[in-house]
Amino acid sequence: MINLKRPSYEELVARLGTPVAVEDARARWGALVDAAKNGQVTLITRERWEWAALVPLSRVAGVLSGLPVVPLSTARSKLGDLVRQVADPYDDEPVLLVRRRTPVAALVAARLLLEPPAAPRGPDADALLTGGHTVTLALDPVGGLIVAIARDADGTQVAAASGRDAAQALRSLAGPPGQPDGSPGRTTASGPG
Repeated sequence: MINLKRPSYEELVARLGTPVAVEDARARWGALVDAAKNGQVTLITRERWEWAALVPLSRVAGVLSGLPVVPLSTARSKLGDLVRQVADPYDDEPVLLVRRRTPVAALVAARLLLEPPAAPRGPDADALLTGGHTVTLALDPVGGLIVAIARDADGTQVAAASGRDAAQALRSLAGPPGQPDGSPGRTTASGPG
């Protein structure tokens, strides 16, 4: 269930400092991006209720491939729209900020920084493949979701995940266990699958 109640950001303000308005962030964009590359998190707000955080890549969970990518120069001019995009309560997908096609930082919903640390993650798709596993993608005809299934060398299923698209399914392989309500996520299984 999606929580549409606006979160209280007092804890984040106490931890990270006063948020920067979009206009001020544009004026100091280069310095803020450099700070994010060096591990600092900056809160950015638009119209007082849309909050985002400019974070280092180490704060972005999961596989980076498949995430939206925006060049830094474009992000500066479209910062208000990007803050609105990541602050959307229906989508927790970060936006990667790139310089010459190399990710340097990301914009994430500030409310995600309020959540407790995620459960320990399993190996991501890259780690599974380099460890000798196979990952198969298929369309679930009933739910319409893309399913990613990881198997070891003996053909035993070691993990399965689903998502709206292939990128989300692959990112979900490293995510927390699947939800009991059948929503997209990750499950683990043993035995032949």
